[in-house]
Amino acid sequence: MTTPAVDPPSSAVPALDGPWVHRDVAANGARFHIAELGDGPLVLLVHGFPQFWWTWRHQLTALADAGYRAVAMDLRGVGGSDRTPRGYDPANLALDITGVIRSLGEPDAALVGHDLGGYLAWTAAVMRPKLIRRLAVVSMPHPRRWRSAMLRDVRQTAAGSHIWGFQRPWVPERQLVADDGALVGRLIREWSGPRLPEAFDDATVRTYQRAMCIPSTAHCSVEPYRWLVRALARPDGVQFYRRMRRPVRVPTLHLHGSLDPVLRTRSAAGSGQYVEAPYRWRLFDGLGHFPHEEDPAAFTTELVEWLRDPEPDR
Repeated sequence: MTTPAVDPPSSAVPALDGPWVHRDVAANGARFHIAELGDGPLVLLVHGFPQFWWTWRHQLTALADAGYRAVAMDLRGVGGSDRTPRGYDPANLALDITGVIRSLGEPDAALVGHDLGGYLAWTAAVMRPKLIRRLAVVSMPHPRRWRSAMLRDVRQTAAGSHIWGFQRPWVPERQLVADDGALVGRLIREWSGPRLPEAFDDATVRTYQRAMCIPSTAHCSVEPYRWLVRALARPDGVQFYRRMRRPVRVPTLHLHGSLDPVLRTRSAAGSGQYVEAPYRWRLFDGLGHFPHEEDPAAFTTELVEWLRDPEPDR
């Protein structure tokens, strides 16, 4: 009699098989899981919500083939990284990222961040500019643009309703893991564009659901968003946004899906005012919140060409 297939336990999710190598690195007082492939200049890839390092699986192989050392990391509290009781404010999470660059033994990196990872990438480029060679941000405006849009644009406030919902104690965590993470699958499908629905098949969505169901992941995933809202009127938040007035001084590529329902194009556009370096805006027609997964070929072509361009123009 044939034994039915059974999904591996959630604890096996972070180390998904592939041509990459999995290992842990220490940085900023915690341990971080990374997936690594290729040799050459370092490109560090940082995921957003509700995902983990695996969101960059297409880019890991493509960047390695293009001659780069591609590394995708799990943020603090997600995937295979440490789940610490605190440290989920953007300044500390950005120091996690720059700490990983140092732990990898590299003088700097091209930093690529999506969603929350993009917010942290903007932050890292301001806080530790010497460690960021180039910056690519996906589906996320500059932090000061994000704050302005969330507070002043009614449509963006509505589009970011999940962030307001995360402010409740305990409830968001329970919702994210209920029914084996069904909400994660629903959010991913609702936030992606309609042009390429095959990007998120059942197996892919199930992988993200299982990753969210690893104990404590849901709590650690919403904590950064709680800080973003609750610190708006607190001294630490005021100080953070004042710090983010400093311009980004590295070449920046800003990528966005034209049908992103979570962060409107209008909210993201205009972030170039905070960049005093070559800045390139690229809008992907018909794509939603996950352009790197919805159309990985088009996304990676844009990214690699920009990385190779010795003088990216404004």
